[in-house]
Amino acid sequence: MLQEERLLRIESLLATVVRVSTERIAQELDISRETARRDILTLEARGALRRVHGGAVALKPVVPEAPYAERQRLRAREKRAIAKAALRLVQPGQTLFMDAGSTMSCFAEELRSMAGLTVITNSIAIALALAAPGSSGGHRVVLLGGTPRADVQATFGEATVGEIHRHRADFALLSPVGLDAQQGASSYEHHEAAVAQAMVRQADHVVLLADHGKIGMASRISYCAAQEVDALVTDRHAASQAALAPLRRVVGRVVIA
Repeated sequence: MLQEERLLRIESLLATVVRVSTERIAQELDISRETARRDILTLEARGALRRVHGGAVALKPVVPEAPYAERQRLRAREKRAIAKAALRLVQPGQTLFMDAGSTMSCFAEELRSMAGLTVITNSIAIALALAAPGSSGGHRVVLLGGTPRADVQATFGEATVGEIHRHRADFALLSPVGLDAQQGASSYEHHEAAVAQAMVRQADHVVLLADHGKIGMASRISYCAAQEVDALVTDRHAASQAALAPLRRVVGRVVIA
């Protein structure tokens, strides 16, 4: 098992039980206690947990993710503004990774006014939107295989992650559940974080689309350090939030929609 996979599983486990022993990590992941200790040290350096005698504890309460249908309605105006601003960051001829989510669906609608992109996504809804009548018709769309989940209309799992690693992209455009200067971009579900993390690793640049409600928040599983983010696109309400200032110091660029 690769280290990043182990780290994701440790964070997921820690979020479930709040405090976890080194021994349990070793048993759950089928690794040595020394490897478990090294992974704990790595996660502590990332700000994902606090090391204690015999194990680790979570630093922050986690942010759960609302059901997809609810997220489609929540902050819809802000998401549309973010999508329009993000559109100006891409150009015809580029290849994009896009994960699933309500903000990314808004961005897909904006992409229908363009042509000449290659879009690689695990979102069934996004793939259909870009292939629907009335779109520019000029994009090449790659829908990643895997295990479909009806609640978010997307594919996940080892097959999905494996397919991502067959591609390279100019941009990974992602919408996290939370974005914090210390914990970075995070997701509530392990399978969603695994897809986002793979896209980050296979892209030249990382762009996060996050409305003000996600700024300064941390969910269960970190998949991208804030320092790895080339651009953050958020809405105007985020400008007054204290949590945006530390993000400005570590991300490459902040775009206010």
